[in-house]
Amino acid sequence: MSTLASKEIRLAGRPHGAPTADNFEVAETQVAAPGEGEVRVRNLWMSVDPYMRARMIDDPKHYISAFQMGKALEGGAIGVVVDSGDPNFAPGDHVQSMMGWREIFNAPGSALNKVDTQGLPLHAPLHIAGLTGLTAYYGLLKIGQPKEGETVFVSAAAGAVGSIVSQIAKIKGCRVVGTAGSDEKCEWLESRGVDKAINYKTAGNLVKAVREAAPDGVDVYFENVGGDHLIAALENMNEHGRIPVCGMISGYNAEKPEPGPPNLFRIIQRKLLLQGFIVSDHFDVYPEFIRDLAGWIKDGKVQWQETVVEGIDNAPDAFLRLFSGEKTGKMLVKLGEDDG
Repeated sequence: MSTLASKEIRLAGRPHGAPTADNFEVAETQVAAPGEGEVRVRNLWMSVDPYMRARMIDDPKHYISAFQMGKALEGGAIGVVVDSGDPNFAPGDHVQSMMGWREIFNAPGSALNKVDTQGLPLHAPLHIAGLTGLTAYYGLLKIGQPKEGETVFVSAAAGAVGSIVSQIAKIKGCRVVGTAGSDEKCEWLESRGVDKAINYKTAGNLVKAVREAAPDGVDVYFENVGGDHLIAALENMNEHGRIPVCGMISGYNAEKPEPGPPNLFRIIQRKLLLQGFIVSDHFDVYPEFIRDLAGWIKDGKVQWQETVVEGIDNAPDAFLRLFSGEKTGKMLVKLGEDDG
């Protein structure tokens, strides 16, 4: 078993404001044959996600460790075993890891999980059948607790998480209002049953736009964006409304903390619940989630969109497109073909 050449993406500099291509570098390396207990894997797919932006900053208060300068980045990936020094893995096995941003790697078997696609495409565990879907499921159903007939407002509703939230809310019998950044994305949302999709880039006054779309008020707001979206949600929330806080992407590239919403007093006035969550704390819900998801997909009640960029060299561009809105649904990078 000889060494294999591989490319990987390393952190070249910590961004100030919006990240740029200069914050990344492509490096070539050699991956030796695996030792005892190790597995050599060739990645086929990798995920880029907004949370990775926070890992580019050396912030000891963040819930996950920072990327290290000059080292390969990390993230969800699915690959195929090339050769193995671990009896639990054999060449041709498909495995999931957190060793994205590289073409080939060695890892102990304990760092890998065999992929069970649940009958879905091989890369589905990186989005609909993985953390993306689980985030939508847990945040909406366990924190938002929507009831039939209530109104659910979803920001970034055409995104990876938001699109699943919107469809689950419809399954639960709710009126759904969502925002997206183009007319095309809004049309797709309404084709999936969203009652009113708002193009936030052309809507003007977002508070007014949400009020018109949700004349009976908002009972659950699924927070992905922050900023003007949170202001609009707070202004339109009903009493005892619930706000699962998944992310606030509008502020991820801010060099200084942005001022908070001026209408936070609505939280008290309307007796609202706001709860942030990190999905990795809730893997116990996964069996319930995957059982429900499989049924919804079989019945045609849940569909998904994805944007695929090909090649490790283009992974930084795929990441940057998360913040420009130049993607639909889940952003993925395809790293190679499955020879098996």
